[in-house]
Amino acid sequence: MKTKWKTLIYSFVLTFIFAVGGGIVTYVGMPGYDAAAHPALTPPSWLFPVVWSILFLLMTYSAAVVYDAHSALTPKATVVYLLQLTLNFWWCVLFFGLGLYLVSFIWLLLLWGAVLAMIILFYRVDKLAGLLQIPYLVWLSFAAYLNFGVYLLNR
Repeated sequence: MKTKWKTLIYSFVLTFIFAVGGGIVTYVGMPGYDAAAHPALTPPSWLFPVVWSILFLLMTYSAAVVYDAHSALTPKATVVYLLQLTLNFWWCVLFFGLGLYLVSFIWLLLLWGAVLAMIILFYRVDKLAGLLQIPYLVWLSFAAYLNFGVYLLNR
């Protein structure tokens, strides 16, 4: 399936608006996060922006492919894509901005479910678009471990 450059650019801009917004909230909240106790297996801080940049690029590409497919499932997949972007942004606000570690953990479980739904819908439209989102779900699973660990160690 061929993706149009125009769609890819729109997808990039839309996705990275959410990414930059979440990144700003995260950056502002980093002193509080750095001061908190962290669970074992917490990676170094420099790894987070690297991983998230890769994940957002994969999201951008997959969303553009799904949009250009003009499948009967495209509208639903697009809504779920926008939902997970919104949930992702608000997780940053809850976790880094407000330090609500338990609330953000529960929110992360909602995000995990939305991403799973997105993967299923994307896969039904275009197999590669769905498969490219599996690293995102894996990372969210790891993030859930970290989030819950921070909650337990700092309550």
